[in-house]
Amino acid sequence: MNNIEAVLVALRRVIRATDLHSKHLSKVAGLTAPQLLILQTLRDKGDLPAGEIAHGISLSQATLTTILDRLESRGLITRTRSDQDKRKVIASITADGREILRNAPMPLQEHFVRQFSNLHEWEQTAIISSLQRVACMMDAEDIDASPVLDVGALDRLPESAED
Repeated sequence: MNNIEAVLVALRRVIRATDLHSKHLSKVAGLTAPQLLILQTLRDKGDLPAGEIAHGISLSQATLTTILDRLESRGLITRTRSDQDKRKVIASITADGREILRNAPMPLQEHFVRQFSNLHEWEQTAIISSLQRVACMMDAEDIDASPVLDVGALDRLPESAED
């Protein structure tokens, strides 16, 4: 296998691993990766304004709102207006949301973060540099992306959750 083929195979493996994990998460928990991260954030940090959630997991406010709409319609979160500032919407996880998290697999990026953190700093820097270069070579350096390993639209519902 030449170098070009090796790079393309490695890229395809990353894409495929993300796709397979997204399907597994959907099948097991009925959630997308961003939905899982939002529920985990609310479980771990308590009730939060939507803006803080968006900032904490690097999603736009518009994307977060769509995801919160879906989670609320499924009864996994509730939203209320802040007593102090009526412009702020506070999200809270429900008992059903906590139950789904108990059975949900670990997000793919959490596994990656653990592995990446164990690397030497020079290895981390080399990976970052290489991936940024690959993104540039694919004309993807200006594409808005959050640090959520998932495929497709961030606000989509798994097929099983749409019924």
